[in-house]
Amino acid sequence: MDGNLQTLITNMGFPIALSMYLLVRIEGKLANLTDSINELSKNILNIK
Repeated sequence: MDGNLQTLITNMGFPIALSMYLLVRIEGKLANLTDSINELSKNILNIK
């Protein structure tokens, strides 16, 4: 991937490459957050 990353930065520019990298990293964290919210909702319903 290192060669592809260098090509991406060369062709598209640093800001676009950085934005894509951050979006990929945030995607995993959003999935974990969604799972946590769903689990919290289930626990709240079980309490009632």
